[in-house]
Amino acid sequence: MSDQGRRKLGILVGVGIAAGTLPGITLGTETADALLSFVVAAAVLAVLTQLIFVGPSQRVPLPALLVFGPLGFAQDALIWWLLSWLGPKISTLHVTGLGTILLAALITRAMVLLVSQLSPAGKTAED
Repeated sequence: MSDQGRRKLGILVGVGIAAGTLPGITLGTETADALLSFVVAAAVLAVLTQLIFVGPSQRVPLPALLVFGPLGFAQDALIWWLLSWLGPKISTLHVTGLGTILLAALITRAMVLLVSQLSPAGKTAED
């Protein structure tokens, strides 16, 4: 799996866990509304993390994780903050409270880092 694929998979898992466990995130009452809200949140996070690239999505040593982890967390927190404003305008997604935004960002970044560290490394040109 490529670096981008690992990042996107981590985002999907992170958004799913955050939306499913945090009480401050509501996706909608109908199944279609909830699915649309999930797709909107995952798409916004995936697109913005691809445009604003913070660190590698491959296996990196611990010192690099200590730098890229907090930077990625800050990026994810800003994107969840954007979703808290943008969500009600384009879907039934509601994110309430700074604590929810920070926890959602922490879950999302943790899943991105976990998937990038645990998934098998892809082949490179040197292999």
